[in-house]
Amino acid sequence: MKEDPETARLSDRQRALVRYAVQLTRAPESMAREDVERLRDVGLEDSEILDLCQVTAYYAYVNRIAQGLGVELET
Repeated sequence: MKEDPETARLSDRQRALVRYAVQLTRAPESMAREDVERLRDVGLEDSEILDLCQVTAYYAYVNRIAQGLGVELET
């Protein structure tokens, strides 16, 4: 069962991480400087923000490559 990150028992920091990753995944064109500032506001350092962005983008990239090649996941 997937929990809604807005109602899940998360810290403010964790919720900010999830919100950023979801937004970058679902609507990358909407990302703005304010999205990074919100992460800084909950205590993330620039290197942590870079890591978050890279990991999120990498998963999107790999999934699209697999989907584009018709790779079927193992059960």
